[in-house]
Amino acid sequence: MTDPHVRRAEAADLATLVRLRDDAARWMLARGVTGQWRPGELGEDHFRRVMTRGEVWLAEAAGRPVGAWELWWQDEAAWGPQPPVAGYVHRLMVDRATARPGTGRHLLRAAERRVTEAGRTLVRLDCLASNRRLTAYYTAEGYRVVGRKSGKPQPGAEPKTFTLLEKHVGPEGA
Repeated sequence: MTDPHVRRAEAADLATLVRLRDDAARWMLARGVTGQWRPGELGEDHFRRVMTRGEVWLAEAAGRPVGAWELWWQDEAAWGPQPPVAGYVHRLMVDRATARPGTGRHLLRAAERRVTEAGRTLVRLDCLASNRRLTAYYTAEGYRVVGRKSGKPQPGAEPKTFTLLEKHVGPEGA
């Protein structure tokens, strides 16, 4: 099987994005990962807003959605004011029912390529500080922990503490 095809999400994909996010939240909860995401937390309006300020990407295999992610060009809530050197990956989600193993890694690499194409040299992301398994996943993918952010505002939820991670990409990267 070939790697998923990745494309920019469109307004017609909003319901699919919500389903992917809710399914990923249910998958986490079923495995005891609490506090990260909750089903019903984000709706179509969230993804529509992100599409106007950043980018939302959808991955498809055999004509079916298998994952998605958001790419922001600034993230002051987590990282404070920063020079324009990074892309910020948010809500990396994989459809565990249809995606083959390694899909998350493929999506992460696609996000890294997009950041490089935009002329930026860092990919930044964050995850719930208590989610050691996810932190370990990202560090295994070449990201390094560079700090913590306490009290980060959350859409539809109380502020939380997050681990901040980054990876160098592009000509000066990896």
